[in-house]
Amino acid sequence: MDWRLEILSRAARGRTHDNGFMVSADDHRAAIRDRALALGFDAVGFADPDTGAAGESLAAYLAEGYHGDMGWMEATRQRRRSPAALWPDVRSIVAVGMNYGPEEDPLAAREAAVSVYARGRDYHDVMKKRLRALARWIAESRGCEVKLFVDTAPVMEKPVAQRAGLGWQGKHTNLVSREFGSWLFLGEIFTTLAISPDSPGGDRCGVCSRCLDACPTAAFPAPYRLDSRRCLSYLTIEHKGHIPREFREPMGNRIYGCDDCLAVCPWNKFARATPHPELRARTPPFRLGELVDLDDAAFRRLFSGSAVKRLGRDRFLRNALVAVGNSGDSSLASAARRRLADRSPLVRAMAVWALSRLLDQDGFSELRRRFAGAETDREVLAEWDAAPQVPEAG
Repeated sequence: MDWRLEILSRAARGRTHDNGFMVSADDHRAAIRDRALALGFDAVGFADPDTGAAGESLAAYLAEGYHGDMGWMEATRQRRRSPAALWPDVRSIVAVGMNYGPEEDPLAAREAAVSVYARGRDYHDVMKKRLRALARWIAESRGCEVKLFVDTAPVMEKPVAQRAGLGWQGKHTNLVSREFGSWLFLGEIFTTLAISPDSPGGDRCGVCSRCLDACPTAAFPAPYRLDSRRCLSYLTIEHKGHIPREFREPMGNRIYGCDDCLAVCPWNKFARATPHPELRARTPPFRLGELVDLDDAAFRRLFSGSAVKRLGRDRFLRNALVAVGNSGDSSLASAARRRLADRSPLVRAMAVWALSRLLDQDGFSELRRRFAGAETDREVLAEWDAAPQVPEAG
């Protein structure tokens, strides 16, 4: 992940007037809000640099080990705990959101399910272009310094967005909006400009627990607490190793991310499909057999400009092969069989697991005789040894 800070400034720092007239904090708010909306943002709010108890929550999260492989969270914890720790000069934060609501039921049956946020163009690129234009306008018209972020630095985006009134962190720990439901991409501009803050978003989850109940891996030890090590979004995107055996069946056909806790939120009744063409789904439904056959070049071409591309071909095929194993479709066995000689142990291991679920005992035993003896990776060998035997073809 790119942690570089983008800085825009004006030589006439500290200028607080336009055309010779003093500009009040409220005038700054109105002008910046209007400009942000004109640039294509759907939600705009303002916050002070104090994130309240978010820093304490982060410390507890890290202490429990809930961050799993995401060592960068621990490494940046001091800067992440508050905006002022990241940039001492910050006086106000402009928080913006872009609606990426899906045009169809996000949980509708798909052969290979990709999270809604990754079905269009990479939101980092889409938002950063607009944020850069807004930040430049603020710096030039307000005479201040600014720094912009789109998930590119240790910023606690959801607490900032809540304090800016864009919504509240629900029991699933994601931001919920009264206007856009679960579907807002977030970005921030830190500035040396003094701007009156908005009222923080109030928690409106009430007694509802649909998001917690919907999680297929029981990743929520308590409301507002997420154990990332059990989260399918984490496992399919952030986790670099083999998918733990206990989570493979719950993955179902999810090959990139999981939308279950987001999609069942009752506040989505107010959500609407994204108006931004770049954020709409741009690919037809994927076929698992075709995905499993991707080489590096084909993977990069297929996911050019998509957030999926950052996953890399090997981890993507790891996920796709889990979906193959869960499909119950024995016609996909030939595609999985071709991956037994793949260069990546991640891919070979999940090919073994998929075949153990699709083939009858004789067919799987024959493949074990042909391939296991030449295998050198310990974890792939463990898959051959531990694979359950299915007496009849699926």
